[in-house]
Amino acid sequence: MLSLFQIIVLIFSAIIHEYMHGWMADRLGDNTARLAGRLTLNPLVHLEWFGSVLLPGLMLLSGMPFVFGWAKPVPYNPYNLRDRRWGGAKVALAGPAANFIVALAFGLLLRLLPFISLTFSGLIALIIYINLILMIFNLLPIPPLDGSKILAPFLSPSAQLKYLNLERFGFIFVILFAWIGFPYLLPLIDWLFRLLAGA
Repeated sequence: MLSLFQIIVLIFSAIIHEYMHGWMADRLGDNTARLAGRLTLNPLVHLEWFGSVLLPGLMLLSGMPFVFGWAKPVPYNPYNLRDRRWGGAKVALAGPAANFIVALAFGLLLRLLPFISLTFSGLIALIIYINLILMIFNLLPIPPLDGSKILAPFLSPSAQLKYLNLERFGFIFVILFAWIGFPYLLPLIDWLFRLLAGA
């Protein structure tokens, strides 16, 4: 039952993340996501079979201490953005920022309701933790993760082109980091969790 709850939280947190990318792009002048019907929290239009279901399920079955996954990326056209230099970074940052806001909101809930049952507080804690995982992981400067698009505007045009071209191998980089490098992020995630949840 807890495993199912983890997957549900992961899916909806990833959907909020992707929705906010589209929302920010729409505010900055690009209506691609809206025209594609992706400016919605309806999970059916955001689910991606591998990242939303198969990968999280395999991670749970293998007994890994964390669950990771993603929803289908929301499309946007950077050439439609009014802010050509920083617009892409703003769109990229909106996803992790949404996960932080969700984690912060549930962290405040946990602090303001100190007498709730251990079971309920454990579920809230899980929502906080999963959103922090999504935020931190997506901020990594690995193409195609959001962190690469936030970093790109700070590079020279030639360096930016070479850097973002690594996105061709992005899936391999992301999977390798999820299996090998992710434990190194756990101290930071644990620290943020204690900060928000007061645990």
